[in-house]
Amino acid sequence: MATRMDLDGRPIKPMTICMIGAGGFIGSHLCEKLMAETPHKVLALDVYSDKIKHLLEPDSLPWAGRIVFHRLNIKHDSRLEGLIKMADLTINLAAICTPADYNTRPLDTIYSNFIDALPVVKYCSENNKRLIHFSTCEVYGKTIGSFLPKDSPLRKDPAYYVLKEDTSPCIFGSIEKQRWSYACAKQLIERLIYAEGAENGLDFTIVRPFNWIGPRMDFIPGIDGPSESVPRVLACFSNNLLRREPLKLVDGGESQRTFVYIKDAIEAVLLMIENPDRANGHIFNVGNPNNEVTVRQLAEMMTKVYAKVSGEPSLESPTIDVSSKEFYGEGYDDSDKRIPDMTIINRQLGWNPKTTLWDLLESTLTYQHRTYAEAIKKSMVKPIAS
Repeated sequence: MATRMDLDGRPIKPMTICMIGAGGFIGSHLCEKLMAETPHKVLALDVYSDKIKHLLEPDSLPWAGRIVFHRLNIKHDSRLEGLIKMADLTINLAAICTPADYNTRPLDTIYSNFIDALPVVKYCSENNKRLIHFSTCEVYGKTIGSFLPKDSPLRKDPAYYVLKEDTSPCIFGSIEKQRWSYACAKQLIERLIYAEGAENGLDFTIVRPFNWIGPRMDFIPGIDGPSESVPRVLACFSNNLLRREPLKLVDGGESQRTFVYIKDAIEAVLLMIENPDRANGHIFNVGNPNNEVTVRQLAEMMTKVYAKVSGEPSLESPTIDVSSKEFYGEGYDDSDKRIPDMTIINRQLGWNPKTTLWDLLESTLTYQHRTYAEAIKKSMVKPIAS
């Protein structure tokens, strides 16, 4: 493998990476990238390894020995500090990040995203190890624009809704709106990491993902996740499409979101890994402001893409409206828009996303359609009667 160079033309030394949450959606794609394109070693930590088992066996794989799986839960495992000490860099991807859990399991959400992350930060700081911590675009909460009158022309001014890492305030709902338990826990761990950097010299980078989409994301209930659970919006819609059910639009589907392809986003993470001088001390939005749609528009586009991918005609009534209370339960609240400002990541790392919304949906739905068909063959799920 040819010597890799960083953005400043310096050779990149092979490193050992302790990746917490390596078995998840983002972790599996990052492990693939690291194995295929770099000489780096990965200590892959997670409770499950299903999404990376193709990287772990057989021993004849070209990267055999460069990725080692350690089955552990960071909540209560004495091996954690030792594994962080063995590595040059720790990447923490572990989280509860499913909106349906935020107001139904607020304690688990707060513990998972704040309390359980504390030892990771502590061990990195005490052992002078670099940390890349995955946060969320949810830390921004509601936009300033959402508090303006509905007919205010300022609502169209980007200054009131584009989210900037270094200047945008973090605005959450009231305490009884437990949906903000996740965002608040994530913001507090960000503040703690930032403080460790300021007071104790911790080298850190914080990543704020804006809806990363692609194969292996989330789960399809009853196939690769619990039947009674509710995944995030895109996986919810995928589940409805696969089962030929109408897509449920919460509160009319008026919220606006941006979506970025997982492979584009992983390029950004690799730049952070291999350019510490440019990434340390920074918080990065990683999203695609060009792929902005309302949730209703997303449902309409996914219906068209799935018809192309599956060869099945769309339902006569492809969507139905439901209230947030009915769908998520009491205590739900939402942010109106999430549009990332890309100035800092572009300046520091020269990164820009490339994949259009249609193309990323086609890639994701093709994968999910195939996975669903294979599950039916194995009798994991019952096919829907037409």
